[in-house]
Amino acid sequence: MTRKTLTLVPLFLLSLSGCQRREDSLTAEEAAQASEELQVGSTAESLSGQAIEVGTHFTIGGAVEAAANDVKAFVNSQMACADVTLSGHTLTIEYGAHDVCLWNGKTITGTHEITVTKTDASEVVVDHVWTNLSNGTHELSGTAHVTWNSADPSRHVQHDLTWTRLRDGRTGHGTGDRVQKPLNGDLTVGFTETGDRTWDGARGHWALGIDDLEMRWVDPIPQAGTLTLETPFDKTVTVAFERKDADTIAMTFHGPRGSITIDVNKL
Repeated sequence: MTRKTLTLVPLFLLSLSGCQRREDSLTAEEAAQASEELQVGSTAESLSGQAIEVGTHFTIGGAVEAAANDVKAFVNSQMACADVTLSGHTLTIEYGAHDVCLWNGKTITGTHEITVTKTDASEVVVDHVWTNLSNGTHELSGTAHVTWNSADPSRHVQHDLTWTRLRDGRTGHGTGDRVQKPLNGDLTVGFTETGDRTWDGARGHWALGIDDLEMRWVDPIPQAGTLTLETPFDKTVTVAFERKDADTIAMTFHGPRGSITIDVNKL
């Protein structure tokens, strides 16, 4: 669910490099570096997010072994391409073991281990481990600890990932801690997200703060909230979102000495 929001920052970075000419603003080269780092990291996070969804298909409240078996049955029914084994409450999936596995038109390979740790009525905990999970353009290895809270409907995702862009070997390592909730209590409408991502890439250390983003599925960008990017160039940039009317959302980029506002219409 984060893919739409995280890929917005490069647009603003490139806009700033062309509109602000001050020494403490991002240069065109710095903006391009930031854009590339965000895109590579966001693609890797999106890949892990799709994999997390695989482990959500079980009945809450039963034994963890039964929940893991439910996930196994789901994967077997949907992915004849994969080899699936179960040991206790840990499921291991090898994508592409029998045939080509596709997600959103991309070929998926690699190994995915899912451990159902807790299935209480109030809280569900699932742990994920990926080894060389790839969609043909990027590859990642790492972990995610995912907690669902039904008392206060939300999903808490903590990840630790290492990724590689396969065409040029560009690598990165990052962690994240994010909480997602249904927007106004209705996930069919959209979601809110708060948290952070940090990672180390080719040019140094980056940090992205995510503050009360509100995303509706029908909109191209968030309707509220803020993204704050701290760069290895000792410069911080912020993007704020505000709905103006039913079809238009204003995005305001705040740089070191100025701001830029762009209206985005969903049509």
